[in-house]
Amino acid sequence: MNRYYLEMGAALILYMLVLTASVIATQYLTDANMILRSAVALTPIIPAGLMCWSIVRNMRRMDEMHLRIQFEALGFAFAASALLTFSYGFLENVGAPHIPWTCVWPVMGAMWILGLQIARRRYQ
Repeated sequence: MNRYYLEMGAALILYMLVLTASVIATQYLTDANMILRSAVALTPIIPAGLMCWSIVRNMRRMDEMHLRIQFEALGFAFAASALLTFSYGFLENVGAPHIPWTCVWPVMGAMWILGLQIARRRYQ
């Protein structure tokens, strides 16, 4: 199995476990001080950082063509995510329901996947 999939899979499993533990722990810490609650709420950032590290390590292993495809996909994802999130932010000003910030990453991920499909098709 590809080393990237092992690293990313382990980081994702760790993320799910830490996120679940964090959510449960914050429910029991309602009377604790703000610093402790904040620290517990931010613990899922550690395995999320491991996911980022895994992505960067994978990109360092790529040849120039795959890097170019990733670069184009990430450029598309950056611009499209900004356009979508800003657009929805403006719609919230006129009464659209509020969507939490935690929904931005899935939008970015979806745009990255779409960007990869577009870039890969271009270089076939």
